[in-house]
Amino acid sequence: MEEWHPAICANKINIKLKKGEVLFNEGDPVSGIYFVYSGVIKVYKQWDDDKELIIRFAENGAILGHRGIGPNLNYPISAAALEPSVVCYVSMKFFESTLKVNGELTYQLVNFFASELRKSERRMRDLAHMSVKGRVAGALIKLQKQFGTTTDGFINITLSRQDLASFAGATYETVFRVINELVQEQSIRLSGKSIAINNPDALAALRQHNK
Repeated sequence: MEEWHPAICANKINIKLKKGEVLFNEGDPVSGIYFVYSGVIKVYKQWDDDKELIIRFAENGAILGHRGIGPNLNYPISAAALEPSVVCYVSMKFFESTLKVNGELTYQLVNFFASELRKSERRMRDLAHMSVKGRVAGALIKLQKQFGTTTDGFINITLSRQDLASFAGATYETVFRVINELVQEQSIRLSGKSIAINNPDALAALRQHNK
């Protein structure tokens, strides 16, 4: 989303977030949108009364709060910092007026929405048809693709088992069991909360198995 930065740099407010701090909650009135400057933000929805489903992880350059654009003036998702982060806030009034005069920005936003829709459709399909083990395997593959690996081969983001469960659309207890199975099968290895993929082909094969 780097193409958008010049359009907003003169009308921004930078916000620093501590680890675990909530940027906005599902149902809050929309006041503006946010761009991630540094850190990692988890974007999630409430799932049942006491669970959450992590939609995506937003990092440098990503946009947040765009789902509030339009007639629905409440955020349909929540966002919270996974680590110390800095986000840039732009009022919705300024952003919408910019869209009206900046064709390139509007074009980029339409493409972004289309990409988001395709990802959401794939995610709903996976939740409906993929086994829990396949969803955990898919979550690990997505995390490695997005964040890369450290010098010793671990996925370059440290998630709690609860956050991993929320990203995979499963319960903590089920993910704990699946992770142990994958370790025993030597598909992954652990070091504390860090996870390394030993056998990407085995994980990819699990993603192909339906319930």
